[in-house]
Amino acid sequence: KAKEKGHYLIVGITDCDPERSYFKYDDIYRFDQKNPLTPFRSSDDPVFPFTYYDRMKMIRDSLIASGVNPIEFDIVPFPIHKPHLLKYYIPLDVTILITIYDDWGRYKAEMLKKMGFTIDILWERDMSTRFTTATEVRRRIINNEKWDNLVPEVVYKYITQNQLDKILQDLG
Repeated sequence: KAKEKGHYLIVGITDCDPERSYFKYDDIYRFDQKNPLTPFRSSDDPVFPFTYYDRMKMIRDSLIASGVNPIEFDIVPFPIHKPHLLKYYIPLDVTILITIYDDWGRYKAEMLKKMGFTIDILWERDMSTRFTTATEVRRRIINNEKWDNLVPEVVYKYITQNQLDKILQDLG
């Protein structure tokens, strides 16, 4: 859907660096002090099983498998929990495409707008209509339940060939 919006796509991977992605609940970088939200992740409860490189490869392989030419996209870190760093990873004149499922998604969109980015909401849905979440995929892997139907075939192959499922089960 995002690729249909333009000729060139920059895909941002959030939570790309454990040093920058996790935070204590009481020291979160808050863009809008009037509407502080507790994000979905903190150093008190970290979930960071795959490296940036693993995630980049899975996204890259999925895009290529779906027919997107590799010269039509880049994949970059997108430190959403430290938004003041975004200028080091993406051009400031890009349009950021967002899918919203919850208050955290709405908060991110507003925060990025306040920072001067152009925002385009691809769609807004509630969690009941969401196909799956990374949390659900990880939960199924950890519990040795069927999960291959929740990810693109190339992602399933990458995870299993690199034994990331075993690593995740050992962490679980």
